Amino acid sequence: MSAPPSDRTITGASLGLAEIDALAAIRTPARLIDCDLEEADLSGLDLSGWSFERCHMRRTRLNGAKLERSTWTSCRAAFIDLSGADLSESGFRSGDFNNASFRHATLTAASFQGCKLTGADLSEARTMDLRFEEVLLINAKLPAFSFRGMKLRKIDFAQADLRKCDFRQTVFEDGSLRDAILHGSRFEGADLRGADLGGLRLTDASLFRGATISREQAGDLLAELGLKVR
Repeated sequence: MSAPPSDRTITGASLGLAEIDALAAIRTPARLIDCDLEEADLSGLDLSGWSFERCHMRRTRLNGAKLERSTWTSCRAAFIDLSGADLSESGFRSGDFNNASFRHATLTAASFQGCKLTGADLSEARTMDLRFEEVLLINAKLPAFSFRGMKLRKIDFAQADLRKCDFRQTVFEDGSLRDAILHGSRFEGADLRGADLGGLRLTDASLFRGATISREQAGDLLAELGLKVR
């Protein structure tokens, strides 16, 4: 690979471990645009402050990597492995991270906006001040997450694993909890009027004690529980 330009911007290149390692050694964050990193093993590298724009990163391995303050814009990164990575203060925008692994990752002050995270695994991630907006988290794993006091706008949690999550004082706006796994979750003070609550099971109904729902939702829930509303 030819020497990178002085502004550290790389466009349209196919990059593997050797090329990324050489860029990382300079210790100045790089900006990758339309680059192909598919299936590259970049585990453990220090890529703090790097920018990835429209990059192809399907099945790329970045487990244990240092990625603080990194930015990810419109990347195609299904099945990417970011387990154990430090993604503090990172921003993800309009990308495909379906089936990605964020297990044990540090996501402190990170944000996801307009992203697809269907099937993603965020189990045991460090998530203080993590923010989601207009994100698909269908069938994702987020056990024991705290969303307390947040405003969740257009978040689709359908069929997600939300066991023992904290939704106290949380406001849902145009979102979904349809068929989500909610065992042990807390909803006291939550405003659920903007959430799709379809698929609620009788064993889950008590979880919503202290939450606010609409009259229409109440009727739908009673109907799903087999009760006739007249």
